[in-house]
This record gives sequence, structure tokens and C-alpha cells, in this order.
Amino acid sequence: MNIKKPSLFSEITGLIQREVVLEWRQKHVFGGIFLYLVSTIFICYLAFRGIMSLEVWNALFWIIMAFSSLNLVLKSFQDETTGRKLYLYTLVSPTSVIISKTVINAFVMIVLGVVGFLFFNLFMGNIASANLAYWLILIAGVFGFSSILTVVSAIASQTKNNFTLMTILGFPLILPLLLLVIRSASSTLQGSGLSAISGDLLFIALLIMISLTLSHILFPYLWKD
Repeated sequence: MNIKKPSLFSEITGLIQREVVLEWRQKHVFGGIFLYLVSTIFICYLAFRGIMSLEVWNALFWIIMAFSSLNLVLKSFQDETTGRKLYLYTLVSPTSVIISKTVINAFVMIVLGVVGFLFFNLFMGNIASANLAYWLILIAGVFGFSSILTVVSAIASQTKNNFTLMTILGFPLILPLLLLVIRSASSTLQGSGLSAISGDLLFIALLIMISLTLSHILFPYLWKD
């Protein structure tokens, strides 16, 4: 009797549903990241109250988003026990696992990005007014953070000092993307349209494709370990 193997899309959607259920059961983790985000924004408000320019606003916002991504994505493989890894290994392909982790991390980061933007405007006095180009940069930027840091999290999970290794490996890798996103977002907040940032969006998309390709190549070896 031949058993039909599920398609890659079916595996990914099933794993995303599983991740959503697990995230819902561990709401305290998301609550901790949310508290970190709001607390950091409030500290920036106390430190820069009355002297905040648009450029400083934008740079601080993206730096906070980068460190929020590090804290969020760190836990991607932290809860995967050896038994659970073995069980998933017999059911789905490693590519499905890494893609589903990347997608769910990107979704949560987009939510945090929107919340962070709203809270920044609330505390800082509505300095920035976002347009369509800015939201595209926001979505592309946090998806880039997620795609890079998810595979770094998979590597770091193989060691005991995973937070240290995550920081050492992760931040230098996302630094070029962070600088590019800060520049592009600053341009859109000053009124630039899609045509002005099309090159930056293309470069961000290229970075995402490279990170996803490397994930597809490297993660199966990590998953077998």
C-alpha cells in the first residue's frame, strides 16, 4: 500500500498551525517581548523628550526592532526537545520546518512593528507619519530579520550558550540590513515614494532570498544532528 507523501505546502501550513497553537499556549513569551518593546520605547521617551528629530526617531525605532527580533527569534528552537525533533523528523522535511518558523516569526514581528510604531508616535508626539512605502519597508525589514535570525537560532540551539552565540552571530549578520532599512525608512518618512526606494526594496528582497537559500541548504544538516 502506497502512502501519499504530503506536499511541501501542506507540510508548511500544518507546521504553521502547530506554531500558532504553541504560541497561544505560551502567551507569556509574547507578553514578555511586548513588555520589553513598550518599556524600551518609554525609556527612549524619557531620555529624548523634547529633543527628538525624525532621523533620531527612525533610528531608535529600528534599533529597538532589531533587538526585539533577537529576543523573539531566540526561542524558535529553544522549546524543541530531542523527542519532538525526532518526531517531526519522521513526519516532515527540514525545509518545511525552517520555512514555517521563519513565517511565524515574521508574522509576530510585523505585529510588534505596527504596535511599536503606534506606541512611538503616542509617546513621542506623532512625529512620523507613515505612507505605503514605509509600511512596505517595515514588512520587508522585519521579514529580513526573521529569515536571517531564524537560521542563526537553529545554529545556536545546538550549543548550551545559545543566547551568547545568537547575539555574536546574529547582530553582525543583520547589521547591513538594519542600516539599509534605517536609510530607506528615513527617506519614506520624509516623503519619498516607492520609486525612490525601489532599489533598496530589491536589495532587501535579495538578502531575504539569500538567507532563505542558505537556510534550505544548511538546516537539513542541523536537523539531522
